[in-house]
Amino acid sequence: PGPTSTQLVISTALSRAGPLGGLTALMLWNIPGLVVLTICGILLTVYIDQDNPPFWLAGLPPAAVSLVFKAFYGFCQKLDKFGLCLALCSGLIAICINHDTRIPKTSSQYVFPITLAIGGLLTYLDSKRSKPFSDYGKAPSKGWKVESDALMKRIGIPMWVGALLFLLWAALLTTSVCLVNVAKIENEYLEIFEIMFRIGSIIFGGGQVVLPLLEDEVVPAWMNRDRFLQGLGLAQSMPGPLFNFSAYLGAVYQNVPGALIAYVGLFGPGVLLIFAIVPFWARLRHVPAFRSVLRGVNATAIGLVGAACIILWEASVRDAADAMVFCLAGFLAVVFNVMAPLVVLAGGIFGAILHGDVLNLGQLSYCEA
Repeated sequence: PGPTSTQLVISTALSRAGPLGGLTALMLWNIPGLVVLTICGILLTVYIDQDNPPFWLAGLPPAAVSLVFKAFYGFCQKLDKFGLCLALCSGLIAICINHDTRIPKTSSQYVFPITLAIGGLLTYLDSKRSKPFSDYGKAPSKGWKVESDALMKRIGIPMWVGALLFLLWAALLTTSVCLVNVAKIENEYLEIFEIMFRIGSIIFGGGQVVLPLLEDEVVPAWMNRDRFLQGLGLAQSMPGPLFNFSAYLGAVYQNVPGALIAYVGLFGPGVLLIFAIVPFWARLRHVPAFRSVLRGVNATAIGLVGAACIILWEASVRDAADAMVFCLAGFLAVVFNVMAPLVVLAGGIFGAILHGDVLNLGQLSYCEA
């Protein structure tokens, strides 16, 4: 679990320069987005009324959501038919959980990991069939080899240290959940850490998957939906991983301390686990059963990204103006491959022009009879 792009950066640097190189890469990759989003969260809280946002913020949410749709489309291009079926099933489950009056949204914290595990089990069972639906015979790409003494020395993390890091992750998760939900300790900073660390521990597939879970936890407890979606637009336009969005959420709720705790909480599980798994990866990547399970987990996680598209669409596109911004931003991102910051900027400008305070076009709500 955790932010895929950050874990890739860490593991690449780790194989070249050891743990210190991995930590350095982590900081350099994340700090710009962390700083900017923390400042944005504080400024929005201080100067902008969340119940009456200015016209120039209107286009950010639908433009940001269009980028989530683009990511989902790109992920699906890499799946075969069996993988697409798994993605469809997990997506339907996630949509149902978030839009059913009898199912609490918080159940996603348990259903999502179970769904991922079932996806991995199904591909494992499929790989054992004489005529499997997917092709599992492809050998792993050239990469880390456990026989390479030089490489393992550069990594510098023995297996026993990896095991200790895994136990540390489990201890932090268990302790924080028990303190907040069992001991009922009321502390805003502990609450922030527990929510972020718990969500960061159960999410596979990157930042897009985490968005519905974050929304369920922080809206309306920390902020309203508009402020959440405005921050999403800002996060999509920043360098670095989407998990930096945590800094914005924490800053809106509890200023700079909240931003730092939220950042550490959401990134912590993924960082701890990537350092924990690295000593074992050179061996595991050559185990056919492990590769087949990962294939199913990956496909199922992509379905959760698709569900995030639907959930965020419903939240961000509320009138024709929002829909037009979404279409323009998606067109720029998919057809012309425009960079995300420019897509969000273009969507923001177009949304401001259409707003009721400017041209007043496309303002009829889809929710009105």
